[in-house]
Parts: sequence; structure tokens; C-alpha cells
Amino acid sequence: MRKKYVLRYALRFIVVTTLFAGCASTYRETGVPGPAQPPVEGRIQNYTGPKKRVCIVDFENKSSYGRERLGKAASDILATELFKSGAFILVEREKLQQLLKEQAFGQTGAVDPATAAKAGQLLGCQAIVTGSISQFGVKEFGTNYGVYKQKVQKADCVVDVRVVDTSTGQILFADSGKGEYEKKASQVLGMGQYAGYDETLGQEALRAAITKFIDNLIQQLQAVQWTGRIAGIQGNRVYINAGQQTGLRIGDELIVTSLGEEIRDPETGVVIGRAPGPVLGRVKVIGFFGNDGSVAIIESGTGFKVGDQVKLAE
Repeated sequence: MRKKYVLRYALRFIVVTTLFAGCASTYRETGVPGPAQPPVEGRIQNYTGPKKRVCIVDFENKSSYGRERLGKAASDILATELFKSGAFILVEREKLQQLLKEQAFGQTGAVDPATAAKAGQLLGCQAIVTGSISQFGVKEFGTNYGVYKQKVQKADCVVDVRVVDTSTGQILFADSGKGEYEKKASQVLGMGQYAGYDETLGQEALRAAITKFIDNLIQQLQAVQWTGRIAGIQGNRVYINAGQQTGLRIGDELIVTSLGEEIRDPETGVVIGRAPGPVLGRVKVIGFFGNDGSVAIIESGTGFKVGDQVKLAE
């Protein structure tokens, strides 16, 4: 009787260890980010400037999980993806957060389009990106067959995003993405890993969600009209606050317009943009200076002044 018991246990041991030997010393990760997509830098082909200046507000975390960490993580991931596209200049978030604090605009994605537009204008941005994490959760489950144990941690989230045109205060784009990510840890006969909670789980779920809308987001941001400002005037030369880094080239012709009247929201009194100003003339880029400035000569028109707006001639 004892021999039969030993034989049965030995056979069970051989079957179990054969089935799960591959899991004995590994910590397996399984991402669920949806259909595979090429890297962002591979999806933006032959982009030539000028690059749009974009501000990203720390996303608001509406879930009950992670407090401010998730909002900042989502903003970091989005900033990385936009930077890799090579199509944008991102304003330092520290500057934006400080401005929002000083102007009492609010410091997360909860800011409304009008105040977001005003903040963007003060920083010279063409667009500002706000957003929120509307759902986030982590589930944990597993199996226990005695000699074999497996623990699965799964995070899922929903990320909402909005793009605001700073010149008008209008929402140009709104979308959301759902992301999932899971990790599995296995043990056989006490060998292997049976890990505790890993915070990268949430970050990968956020990345998977942002991947769902990043292409459309980039296309909408590219559709925003680029503008710059006159930073200085000396005789027939005009100095522009955008240069080689922005993507301007020698020979580019720019139309100069004065800033139109400020338009205020009749309900809140907040400035939401400016009416188009009259065209003053045209300048041509002849060189660059500083970190990202250009020198242009006046081709036509008069009455230019510091602060006037420039845009590429069609």
C-alpha cells in the first residue's frame, strides 16, 4: 500500500514539474496594449517645421487610486511620446505649473479651456494638452496547486485627453483610451518568484491607454497653426522668437500681423483669445541667433513693433 502511494506521488510530481518547469525561475510579464504599433518616431515621416510649442498640464486623477502620482505619470508618458515624434517643442512643465499656481488657474487637467488657453498664451504655446485618468484599478488573483503557485496582477485604466487651441480657447480634440497590463509570477516547489505589488504595472497600463489615441493627438496638434512673435527690431532687421530649433529655414517668408483685440468670455470674464489683427507686412528669414531665434529682413510693410505676430506665408 505504501509503495503504491509513493509511486502515485512520484508520477504526480513528474507531471507537474514537466508542465510548469518553464515557470520555475522566471518572472513573466504580459502586456495588453492593444494592436502592435510602430514607434512614434517611425509613424511621423519627413516632418519639417516649424514645430508647434505645446504645453502639457499634469493630468487630473479622478480615480481613488494613486493620488497625484498617476496624473504626473500620465503627463510624463505623453510628453515622451510627443517628443519622440520630433514635431513639437515642449514647454517645461515646471514653468507651466508655476504659472498656473501664480495665476490661480488650477494645477491639474481640471483647468477649463479658457484658463488653459490664457496660460498657454503667456508661455507662447500654440496648444495646451489637458487630461484626466477617469478610471484606474488593480486586480490580483492566482492559482495554488500545492507544488505550483501563480500570482497575477492586472491594472486597467481609462485616460481622457483634450487639446485646446490657445489662440481661440476652443477644444480642438478630445479622445480617450483604455489600457491594460498584467504581470505573472510563478513558483514550482518553492522555487521562482512570487512578487509583491510593482508600481510599474500602473505606468504600463497608462502607456497602453495613451498609445490608443497618440496618433490622432499628434495629427490634431500638427493642424494647429504655428505662430511666433517679434522679439526685437533694429533698423531693417527683425528678430523672431523662433529659429532653427523650431524648424524655420533660411529664406522662409513670414507674414506680420498686429495682435487683434482680446476676446473675453462673457460669463467668466476670462480672455479666451484674440481677434485676427491687420496684416502689417512681410519679412524673410536670413539667419539665426541664440538658442532658438531667427533674424529676418523687412521685405514690405511698416509699423512693426515688438510683440507683433508672425506666421508662415502660404
